[in-house]
Amino acid sequence: MAVLGLSSPQDGDWGRLRGLQYSNLAKITVSRLLTHALAALLVIQTYLHIVNIFVLMGWAAALAGALYYGAKFDRSMGDADRRRMTRQEINSQAISAALTALVWTAPVFGFAYQGTAVDRMILWTVLAMLITGSAMALNAVPLGTIVFGYIVGGAMIGSFIWTGDYQIAAVVAVFLTIITVGTIEAARTFLSARVAEAGIAEKSEVVSLLLREFEEGEADWLWQIDTSRRVRSVSPRFAFALGLDPEDIGGKPFIQLIAGSAWESGHFHTSLHDLAERLKRRESFSNLLVRVTIGERNLWWELSGTPKLDENGVFDGFRGVGSDVTEQCESSAKIAYLARYDTLTGLPNRLLLTETLGEAMRYADQWRTRCAFLMIDLDRFKAVNDTLGHLVGDKLLARVSERLKSVVSDNELCGRLGGDEFAVVIRDASDVSRVSAIAQQVIDVLSAPYEVDHHTLYVGASVGSAMGPRDGATVETLMRNADLALYRSKDEGGGRHFTYEPSLHAHAEERRQLEFSLRRALERNEFTIAYQPVVDATSEAIVSFEALLRWNSAEHGFVSPAKFIPLAEDTRLIVPIGEWILRESCREAMNWPSHVKVAVNVSGEQLLDPNFAASVVGALSTSGLPANRLEIEVTESIFVRDGTAAQATLEQIMALGCGVALDDFGTGYSSLGYLRKMRFTTIKVDRSFVQGAAKNAAESLAIIRAVVAMADSLDMSTTAEGVETEAELEMIRKLGCKKIQGYYFGRPMGFVEARGLFTRPSFQRQGAAA
Repeated sequence: MAVLGLSSPQDGDWGRLRGLQYSNLAKITVSRLLTHALAALLVIQTYLHIVNIFVLMGWAAALAGALYYGAKFDRSMGDADRRRMTRQEINSQAISAALTALVWTAPVFGFAYQGTAVDRMILWTVLAMLITGSAMALNAVPLGTIVFGYIVGGAMIGSFIWTGDYQIAAVVAVFLTIITVGTIEAARTFLSARVAEAGIAEKSEVVSLLLREFEEGEADWLWQIDTSRRVRSVSPRFAFALGLDPEDIGGKPFIQLIAGSAWESGHFHTSLHDLAERLKRRESFSNLLVRVTIGERNLWWELSGTPKLDENGVFDGFRGVGSDVTEQCESSAKIAYLARYDTLTGLPNRLLLTETLGEAMRYADQWRTRCAFLMIDLDRFKAVNDTLGHLVGDKLLARVSERLKSVVSDNELCGRLGGDEFAVVIRDASDVSRVSAIAQQVIDVLSAPYEVDHHTLYVGASVGSAMGPRDGATVETLMRNADLALYRSKDEGGGRHFTYEPSLHAHAEERRQLEFSLRRALERNEFTIAYQPVVDATSEAIVSFEALLRWNSAEHGFVSPAKFIPLAEDTRLIVPIGEWILRESCREAMNWPSHVKVAVNVSGEQLLDPNFAASVVGALSTSGLPANRLEIEVTESIFVRDGTAAQATLEQIMALGCGVALDDFGTGYSSLGYLRKMRFTTIKVDRSFVQGAAKNAAESLAIIRAVVAMADSLDMSTTAEGVETEAELEMIRKLGCKKIQGYYFGRPMGFVEARGLFTRPSFQRQGAAA
């Protein structure tokens, strides 16, 4: 079926092979036309006196039309050997053969019965000649040949059977079978030959390409020296590699030619010493890397050589090949450098620091000394990156690396672990005070101000250290313990140095277990929400509740929000937890009077989540809570982290009709810039200012007055947090805050108790009890 063109197997480029088959049609078009014309003349001559002349002329015209159609198609196959045949073209050729065959069946059914048996035999002879000629000339295109033969031959068999010539009909059938088998085998042979030719041509092309590359590449050359190690039989390519004329090379010492100025001074590179020793010992060598000096350039050659013996087995010098591998060696050196050095700062990277620490630990173990590893993390670097961009951040890291290099001596190696983390390996830390001194130097030097692109930047440094082998017998253990000490420094506020203590493992393990429990808390329904009332400063009526997350863990009991909320933010578990709080708070708010709002705290991780706005919409639609009854509380820190993204998300929330409150105002990175850009509904004054105002602290009073005045001018409300006493309440009222929140009016409570507040005839203060 594949030979006939009726199928194309998966293996092999059969479209290309079909092109080779059908390209022969264009070559024999003229001869085919002449053959059919001769056959038509013989038929007309045979039946001229028997069949009406006009009928014969009509038949001849039909044959001419069919042949013209076939010839036109055959001529279009002239470029088939340079492209791939399509299925439509294969079908078109078979159809043209069938049309021609059908025209030739007209004499069989129309003329043969009007003549004698001799006339019929003449007609069969003519048709047999056409079938045979087609099989011979078109053996590469078996489908058309078989279609033509079977249509014409089938007509002849039918004619002979009709006239009772059964023996002749059988002979015709056998003839057609032989023609069919022969045609298919001839086509198979043709295709096999073309495949073989293609394979040979491809191999020849590959060999020619390889030879051409070898001839033109100028990458390898032959060299020969005599027993005195002087060059002889200089090849042109070897002379080109040396940059000399062949006549200036012969007879000169091989080492002199490649040593350059070192030949006079005698200070040879170690690789040249190695080559000279091998030549002296008359031993074979392969792929020996040698640094040579050609002119003023230092190059790297790869040499292979074998001692040459004469017919008596006596040593007669060396013969070998060489190639210039300078580019490869330089690339390898560059790769090796990039593998061990940080591209931004030029400092050793984690790989080289790890290797150096491993060597230091082996030295300490061998000589019973100590080594140390200091892990350094920059404080407030992320704020620089987020506010001024990564370009300024990268320049700042380069300045940090310069200062670090100024601190260390030959006994230390400083490097960059990645991001804003650096490290120092102290090879010999026998003097323990040296470790503390370097750590303090690092903190002092890195904490000084930086001038980058007209910006004055301040970043500090936190340092954690571990001593080897006391704090760890392996590199991994020592680095992990230094990291634990660094975590403690960060937890203590940064800008300090802490050494590793075994108790830090317990803290790390507790954090790991807490994280494990936190990941399952949602599934186990361990979270609850407490609601703290916010009242109107004048009427003391409840205007809203702040939803506060509480966690009662099965393993750890009640866990403080100050402990698990930062952990949830670090692990991004705050995103699914925050979605749950939104849904539950909105659902519970539907049980309150229609004027009471619910305020939900949102972290920066949630605001940066692209699905946060959708989760707010989902919570509102599921619960049925109007958007104006939901207030989102955010802190100032999110605007420092990614102010643009946070602002875009909050604008989407405000477009829904929700309110946005600015929590803990005045305690963080206070800036009036985002107050100008964002239309907050509420500004919440931190409890530290409330307590200060109650004690008549001038700074607190001034800050609260300024916040209230600013909020009034911007059409924003103000909420005073942490009001716990009558004195604080009175002071806040005098200062003009619109809303009050604190233990004086109610501690965080469950949803049942919160609902109960609306059933009382009047709101009862809880300040006296508190």
